[in-house]
Amino acid sequence: MTIQSWFEKRKVAQEQRKAVEAKIEDDGLPGLWTKCVHCEAQIPKKDLEDNDMVCPLCDYHFRINARTRISQLFDKDSFIEMFAQVKPTDPLEFVDTESYKERIQKANDKTGLDDAVITGTGEINGNKVATAVMDFDYMGGSMGSVVGEKITRIMEEAVKQKIPMLAITSSGGARMQESALSLMQMAKTSCACARMDEEKILYICLLTEPTFGGVTASFGTLGDIIIAEQGARIGFAGRRVIEQTIRQKLPSDFQTAEYLLKYGQVDVISKRKDLKQTLTKILEMHK
Repeated sequence: MTIQSWFEKRKVAQEQRKAVEAKIEDDGLPGLWTKCVHCEAQIPKKDLEDNDMVCPLCDYHFRINARTRISQLFDKDSFIEMFAQVKPTDPLEFVDTESYKERIQKANDKTGLDDAVITGTGEINGNKVATAVMDFDYMGGSMGSVVGEKITRIMEEAVKQKIPMLAITSSGGARMQESALSLMQMAKTSCACARMDEEKILYICLLTEPTFGGVTASFGTLGDIIIAEQGARIGFAGRRVIEQTIRQKLPSDFQTAEYLLKYGQVDVISKRKDLKQTLTKILEMHK
């Protein structure tokens, strides 16, 4: 199979999936109930939202977008967005099944965001922090030039204001449509982390479902304190790639937050309902 035929086959599959989703919309089924991807229980959507998007039966933590995460963690009306004017372009004029410009526009329409991260300052129970909150709904939370630039700028702002930095990750890794320009963001954000360390700025990483690839290999795991949300999958390469490479079956809990805690790669695991209090304790402890 050629690369072109692979892309064409994938495009057909995507169109078929969209057709099924459109039929469900027409039948009026969505909006009232949500199926848990872990225990397969049908949960009233309102009950799920009231429970911070956590399954009340099996405690599975659903993915949430950046705006929802901000509303859950930060004091009301305390978050001030910064660097929203930094927006993506298409320097390589990249095209696969569709152009990169078209993908950007679709992601903008889907999420209401200009890229996969929101940066700014806010307060968590009165403790001011600089923050970068990633959104997996925007092209899989992939890290391109804009993501790297905004994260670097907010880290520099943390140094300038002498306030702690909180990075909340949710990403599949580097953005392939920007090639080496995307990979450069790993070095850039890592240098910004080093600058914060030199200035003795507290840096907290909150890893959420999922955090992979270049984000894990750069600013995502360089924090002074690394918190993982319960059940989050965290790693570099995907499970299937690793199994095919080493030709061994991996443990069922491999690349989960709990697995990483067991082997010392994260410091704390927190349930979503406890995250704000966990962050508050850490921030106040390091004042």
